[in-house]
Amino acid sequence: MLTKRIIPCLDIKEGRTVKGVNFEQIRDAGDPVELATIYANEGADELVFLDITATNERRKTLSELVNKIAHHINIPFTVGGGISSIEDVQLLLKNGADKISINTSAFKNPILIDQLALEFGTQCVVLAIDTKKESDGNWYVYLNGGRVKTNMLCIDWAKEAVGRGAGEILLTSMNNDGTKKGFALDITHQLSTQLSVPVIASGGAGTMQDFADVFNTAKADAALAASIFHFKEIAVPSLKQFLLNKGIPIRI
Repeated sequence: MLTKRIIPCLDIKEGRTVKGVNFEQIRDAGDPVELATIYANEGADELVFLDITATNERRKTLSELVNKIAHHINIPFTVGGGISSIEDVQLLLKNGADKISINTSAFKNPILIDQLALEFGTQCVVLAIDTKKESDGNWYVYLNGGRVKTNMLCIDWAKEAVGRGAGEILLTSMNNDGTKKGFALDITHQLSTQLSVPVIASGGAGTMQDFADVFNTAKADAALAASIFHFKEIAVPSLKQFLLNKGIPIRI
C-alpha cells in the first residue's frame, strides 16, 4: 500500500508567504525559505510552492527564490504560478524544482499538458484545479486564482488532463479553502476513485481528523495544507503520528 503524503503549501506573493480564506483576505505568513526549511526538517513529504501573483516580469524573481529554497531542503517540491511554456518549466527545473504545477494556462491551451508531459515526463506535470460547488450541486472549474467561472465540470477536466499526460491532480475546493472545516470529501472521492493518477486534496484542513477523513473516506493520495502549518496550529510530526495511530500508512 502506498504511503499517504503530507504536503505544506507556500502561497507566495511578492517574495513572502501569504494565506487567505476562500481565496480572499490575504495576510502575511512568513519567509518562504525559512518555512520550507522547517517543514523539510519536520518530515513533510513534499512542498508545493505557488506564486499567486506570477507575471512574466516576475519569472526571474520566482526562479531565484526556487533556487534558494532548493538549497535548503531535501524533499521534492512542486512550483506553480503563471507557467505557460516549455521554457518556463526548463527555468524552474534548472533552479531546483522537481515538478511544476499548471492551472489556467493549461485550461486555456490544453495541448500545453501534452507538450510538457512529452518533454519532461508525466511525473513532472501536476495539474492544479480550483473548483467550486454551485447551487446545482455540481463542481465547476474556476480560473485566474478563482476569479473566473467556467462551464466545465471538475471531473471532466480532470479526466481530459490525465488523458493528455498530467501525472497528478492538485484539487483545491474553493468552498472549503481557509475555512478549517475539513476537506471537500465528495469531489475528492470522485476524482480519487475515477482517475488513474494520484490526487492531492487541498482546501479546508483544520484538525488532524480532517486529514484522516480525506485519506480514509475520500481516498486522497496526499493532503495539502497551509495556514494550520504556517501558524503552528498543527505540527507535521504530531500529525503523522496521529495518522499512524489511526492505521493510515505514513512515512515517518
